[in-house]
Amino acid sequence: MIEILTTIFFLIAVIDPIGSVPVYLEATKEFDKIHKRKIAIRASAIAFMILLFFIVIGQLILEGMKISLDAFQISGGVILFLFALTMIFGDGKPEREKNQITDYKHVTIFPVAIPSIASPGAIMAVVLMTDNHIYSIEQQVITTVLVLFVIALTGLILLIASFVEERIGNYGITVISKIMGLILASYAVQSILSGISDYFA
Repeated sequence: MIEILTTIFFLIAVIDPIGSVPVYLEATKEFDKIHKRKIAIRASAIAFMILLFFIVIGQLILEGMKISLDAFQISGGVILFLFALTMIFGDGKPEREKNQITDYKHVTIFPVAIPSIASPGAIMAVVLMTDNHIYSIEQQVITTVLVLFVIALTGLILLIASFVEERIGNYGITVISKIMGLILASYAVQSILSGISDYFA
């Protein structure tokens, strides 16, 4: 049970549902309430399909390229760490992704579904968390269900995005996003250390 809660907390950190709120509000500001709800639901569904694709196919790509588990742990950890640094020291996920919006007619996929929900860090994380060499099929299925749970939670938060922003405010959202980045950085460093340790062992 503790392991499941830890996984959920980590997925919340890497997907950062609260950090997606300003991006979603900015992307849907020209739509009415009905279309906003549709965008929230569709973006969440698309984001889950993207992550599911990498959960299923990511391992095959790595094995096809003959990349060792240790190398993947180290490289994946480095990428996650760099991604975490942008969350901690950069403008923050909300501001960075809000500035990427150029076409308000196609915001469901970009930037709401990707990279706001299914971010590069989230994609790398789910591949690491469902590695066939480390985790059993049962564990991978549980992880996939937990990913679905966090995505559903993200979709729910987007549906009440205006309320969340009123209660927390942009400053609070930025602070939470940076805390999530710190947690993600810790996981990334642990992945790098595990990869180096296993390689030299």
